Amino acid sequence: MLKHVYFICVIGVFFSCNQKDSKKYVWHPKEVIASAYNSVPNQTNSNPNITAFGDTLVPGMKYIAVSNDLLKTGLKHNTLVTLEGFKGVFVVKDRMHERWKNHIDIYMGTDVRAAKEWGRKKLKIKYRLEVKDSI
Repeated sequence: MLKHVYFICVIGVFFSCNQKDSKKYVWHPKEVIASAYNSVPNQTNSNPNITAFGDTLVPGMKYIAVSNDLLKTGLKHNTLVTLEGFKGVFVVKDRMHERWKNHIDIYMGTDVRAAKEWGRKKLKIKYRLEVKDSI
C-alpha cells in the first residue's frame, strides 16, 4: 500500500511540474560579434558588480551582455543562450552601450587578462524564445 501511495505522489508531482511550465520554446541561431568584459571599475562604473538590469555579477557565472538592437530581437533579460566554442548555457544579465550593434560581451569575472586574450571575434549563438500559440 505504501508503495502505491509513493508512486501516486511521484506521478502527481511530475504532472504538476509539467503543467506549470507548459510553454514551448525554440532555439534561434544568430551570428554576432563577441568580445569579453570584466566586473572592474575601468570597464563599467564605480559599482562594477551591478548590471544595467540590476543583477549582481558573480565571477564564475555564465553571463553575457547584449547590444540594445539584440534586445529587440528577443535576447532580453534572463534569456538562455549557447555560445559556439563554450560549454553550458549562458544567461543575458546585462546590456551594452547603445553604440554597439549585433554585439555580445561574455562575462569573464575579474580576469582582465583572459578577456583580453579572448579578444573580439564573430561567433554563432543560439538563444531560446518562447513560441506563442496562434489561435
